[in-house]
Amino acid sequence: MKEDNCIFCKIANGEIPSATVYEDEDFRVILDMGPASKGHGLILPKHHFKDLCEADEKVAAKLFPLAGKIGHAMKTGLGASGFNVVQNNGASAGQTVFHLHVHVIPRYEGGPVMVSWTPGKEDGKELERTAEIIKDALHMQNGDDIT
Repeated sequence: MKEDNCIFCKIANGEIPSATVYEDEDFRVILDMGPASKGHGLILPKHHFKDLCEADEKVAAKLFPLAGKIGHAMKTGLGASGFNVVQNNGASAGQTVFHLHVHVIPRYEGGPVMVSWTPGKEDGKELERTAEIIKDALHMQNGDDIT
């Protein structure tokens, strides 16, 4: 299903022109108009999902293999030496368009690195407590035993 007022639904379904690099029955892959690097692509599902948490499992299962295929083509065709696969969920994670999409960003030798952070330190007991909280939440979501 598509949302009438969603710009990514309109692009994914061909109502708004785009620089399309790939299309199948589930996705359209376009070049980002505000690229982080030359060839920066966006994988847009043709059906509207607000984010990864709302995505149909069949669609979600196809995202990473498609990102790999697009990234490989960027390495082969554009001479990229690597690529980032980025998917933001929620405003606090940097999502600005609330239609599930995946960025595939080619990276070139000597260019900027997309993701960096200063590793923190966590003691083993705190890691175990955090792991238990997440496991409990998974159990509540799925209704099955997660160990």
